[in-house]
Amino acid sequence: MTHITLIRHGQANTGARDEASYDRLSDLGHQQARWLGEHLRNTQAHYTRVYSGTLTRHIETAAGMGLEDIVQDPRLNEMEYFTLAEAMQDQHGLQIPTERAGFVEHMPQVFAAWAADEISNAPESWRDFEIRTKSALSEIAAGSGPAVVVTSGGLIAMAMRQAMDLDTTGTARMALAIMNSSMHRLHPIGGRLSPVLFNAVPHLDNPARHYAQTHL
Repeated sequence: MTHITLIRHGQANTGARDEASYDRLSDLGHQQARWLGEHLRNTQAHYTRVYSGTLTRHIETAAGMGLEDIVQDPRLNEMEYFTLAEAMQDQHGLQIPTERAGFVEHMPQVFAAWAADEISNAPESWRDFEIRTKSALSEIAAGSGPAVVVTSGGLIAMAMRQAMDLDTTGTARMALAIMNSSMHRLHPIGGRLSPVLFNAVPHLDNPARHYAQTHL
């Protein structure tokens, strides 16, 4: 096994309320990606393989970072949170928040209902999301040499859930904490992947860039 560095995409279209509209980087998201790419080059970060999901925000982030020879894998795509939220509103009367503060309570409720199969006609089951996350990362970890994976916050939270045996509430809290263009590392310890880095944004640590430490 080898270690994997997971990277959340740069800030996307924060004003969106559906999957298609959300799936593109904002101007700040493009800048975050460029800064992260510069940081990795300046620190001579070592990785031999690069992967990403197939969503536009993944591809734009990887391109902005200057990554090459990228293997795109749909298993690394994000859950359809907007679709799930709309279903929760229609089926259970849970209103969709308009600000980040509202998602602190909203996301754990959506995750709990989704995990309990209480959302009819969900785009995929919680179990299927778990399975594809684990299968993709297990295959990457079994490859030769350290890998970088550009993906989304929900998938990173699911990876952390599997590494740390989190419950659904803990998984939601993990997802809420993950910043745009942040880095997270899973390292093989005792035959399984364990987190050794979480939510690192060294490329945004300069006080002049603190405004770019975004979650949405």
